[in-house]
Amino acid sequence: MDSVLAELVRRGNGLVTRSVVEQVVPEWILQRACTNGELVRVLPEVFAAAHLLNDQGAPPLSRISPALGRRAVAAWMRGRGALSHLTALDVWGLRQQRPGDLLYVSAPAGSGLRNWPGVRVLRRRHFTLAPPSTVVRQGMPVTTIERALVDSWPMLPLDEQRTPMIRAVNNRLTTPGRLQAVLDNTARLAGRVALRTLLTRLADGCRSPLEIWGHERVFTGPGMPTFQRQVQIRLGQRNVYLDLYAEPERVNIELDGATTHGDPRQREVDLRRDAQLAALGILVVRFAHRRLVREPETVRRETLAILATRRPR
Repeated sequence: MDSVLAELVRRGNGLVTRSVVEQVVPEWILQRACTNGELVRVLPEVFAAAHLLNDQGAPPLSRISPALGRRAVAAWMRGRGALSHLTALDVWGLRQQRPGDLLYVSAPAGSGLRNWPGVRVLRRRHFTLAPPSTVVRQGMPVTTIERALVDSWPMLPLDEQRTPMIRAVNNRLTTPGRLQAVLDNTARLAGRVALRTLLTRLADGCRSPLEIWGHERVFTGPGMPTFQRQVQIRLGQRNVYLDLYAEPERVNIELDGATTHGDPRQREVDLRRDAQLAALGILVVRFAHRRLVREPETVRRETLAILATRRPR
């Protein structure tokens, strides 16, 4: 490869655009690099170093890594669109795309962007390439985290739908209220009822699929108090959060996940925490994932019996 062109590719971390090349070297040098198999056109006017493509029989854009693909799409868009949907979720760090996955772009009507092998362009009314519709993240235009989450909801497998939403709220990247506002402004969305229910549970304080399960099947209904969720308590130099707290009875119900709380080190942390809460007069009752899912009625009866013994007489 011509040394000047090779330097341009190096500076672009494996990518180069025709507009950049033409400022430095003649067109024929770029054409020769493509003919010799040193560069591959992955999008109109965008080229990648051939050694970065895998050997799968797929469109060139689908043969490079998702991270490189996103940069290639950003160079191709030239300010006419923004990464969106599942691709935006990856940029926000909420769900990784796999090699070969479609890359998604949202663009205003009249942007001139069209679908290309490996890229799906969704043209949207009233879409602007500036806040509040889009932001710049990792040097690329991307839809807001709320818009990315809502748009991606019907695209995700059912067993994966809730995870990005829960993670975003737990990491304080957004709030259930902001997500609800975007949902309210989305005209058509498959799975709207299920998404609205999830947002209601998150607004109630549920912070994991297990807590949602418990809320819906165990810890509500006749006899159950209105638990406070994610109550902040100061223990020494740190704050802890109680999954479910019945304040009059001073009972904290903790729902232990199948993975995290099976770790012996985590178990030791839990025991120390429970002892500190006991010193404050708060009884901690823990239910493991297995019992909560397989014996919901038994867990419910045990909870009611414990609460009854703690009520002031």
